[in-house]
Amino acid sequence: MQLAGSSPRRRKERPENLAGRIYLQLKDDIFEFRLLPGDRFSEGDVAERMAASRTPVRQALHRLEREGYLELYFRSGWQVRPFDFEHFEELYEVRIVLELEAVRRLCVRPIGEQSPALEALTRTWMVHHEQRLHDGALVAQLDERFHCQLLEIAGNREMARLHREVSEKIRIIRRLDFTQAPRVHATYDEHARILDAILARRGEEAQLLLRTHIEVSKAQVRKITLHRLHSARQRAMPAPR
Repeated sequence: MQLAGSSPRRRKERPENLAGRIYLQLKDDIFEFRLLPGDRFSEGDVAERMAASRTPVRQALHRLEREGYLELYFRSGWQVRPFDFEHFEELYEVRIVLELEAVRRLCVRPIGEQSPALEALTRTWMVHHEQRLHDGALVAQLDERFHCQLLEIAGNREMARLHREVSEKIRIIRRLDFTQAPRVHATYDEHARILDAILARRGEEAQLLLRTHIEVSKAQVRKITLHRLHSARQRAMPAPR
């Protein structure tokens, strides 16, 4: 297990704060491929690396278990839950429904109505090639934010909340997608076309572009291999000094 350590100054944290920090660290390790599906570790491993007692560690682990990231094996400790491809595909279907409705709502607004948040998205995605970012991890974060903001701009807070939850559950899949350089460039092109259609209130075109964009990402789910996961972990680890 590859897990960041803890600084001595944090050892006197309140237990609930410490449990929260351990929870966030472990979740980040999963999202950043330092922990891969199938990796096993013990409660003691985490306690030692985080310089913490077992109580906050146990709280953090059980929280991640409830959220579906970890599994507990009573004789052999904890395991990062293996990928459930069928579940990921179901989550993608929920995401498509929510985002298509958000785009529909945006496109029925008066064409002269301005949205500062939508304009901000155009400044990020409708840029010249030389202004584009090439860091796959950063573009993956911006991509997730792009789709979440479409829901937020559409104005239904419950839809936006549900979409954020779905987005977090498929985050690792999307970040793996962005380890491929062509996907980074394609995302800029596709987002720009979606935004252009929304700004012009071409609703059917915007929905078709969005659906195609998400379906391409969804299609990558079944292509994930163990080799690709380990390659992602190698890229995530710091270079030896």
